[in-house]
Amino acid sequence: MRAAAGSVSVGGMSDGRFSPEELVRMFGGVLEYGALTELATRSEIDRSLASGSIVRLRRGLYALSSEGARETAVAIGGHVSHLSAAVHHGWKVKTVPDRPCITIRRNRARPEEDVEVHWAEVAPTQQSEGVTRPVRTVIDCARAYAYDEALSVADSALRSGDVTQQELLEAAARSPRTGRPRALKVAAAADGRADNPFESCTRAICHEVPGLEVEPRVFIPGIGTVDSADRRLRIIIECDSFEFHSDRDALRKDIRRYTEAARRGWVVLRFTWEQVMSDQGLRPISSGRCGATSHV
Repeated sequence: MRAAAGSVSVGGMSDGRFSPEELVRMFGGVLEYGALTELATRSEIDRSLASGSIVRLRRGLYALSSEGARETAVAIGGHVSHLSAAVHHGWKVKTVPDRPCITIRRNRARPEEDVEVHWAEVAPTQQSEGVTRPVRTVIDCARAYAYDEALSVADSALRSGDVTQQELLEAAARSPRTGRPRALKVAAAADGRADNPFESCTRAICHEVPGLEVEPRVFIPGIGTVDSADRRLRIIIECDSFEFHSDRDALRKDIRRYTEAARRGWVVLRFTWEQVMSDQGLRPISSGRCGATSHV
């Protein structure tokens, strides 16, 4: 699943298109240069960079600015954490926070500023320049948020190379008792092969289906690499993004691929971004495949 030109038709600019900031926010707070330039002009990107609404993390990668969150954290004596820290690290998330996520000391009163506040101690080794370090950020998210949101962060962290799964497992085991089972679950299930939060959230839903065991980015001979699959049950899970079929060749290629999958005995389930990310779009899986009637 990937972003593509022609897939966004309405937005916040005067001509009905999305601004670079809105595009980066839509795609998880971080967006590759190639995808951004398919949806916005170079001059629009330059203006957003000049205004500070987006920043270039490194060559070919743009993100929402975290300066506002860092300034707020300094003002209230806390640290940028949770989803705000995840975006700061350059990880894609399911939902970009609409206000800064800040962790303050346990004995502090709730600040007057409009922030998502968390109370906890942050050791000097767990932060850098006022932002929680990668491992601490993943564990914080795993303990605080819903499973799909937390798994998206953990997958992104592994995909970036900023953490290892062993580091996450050890940190989860050492984490406070409140929320520790959730942290252990996320650390064990995290997989850097997932391409983006859409795929991570789809996998999170699948994890709740008894008897269904999917893994991301599975290569199937004669079919190719699919978004997720259960090899034992021969079920393929595909995530259909904002992208439209730009021509009949692309449509024919997809039809041939799924026909070949069916010929080889695989069941293909396709989900749209809106189904997974907005309403958890329930789809029945036959009892013959999972051992019981379930939904995904």
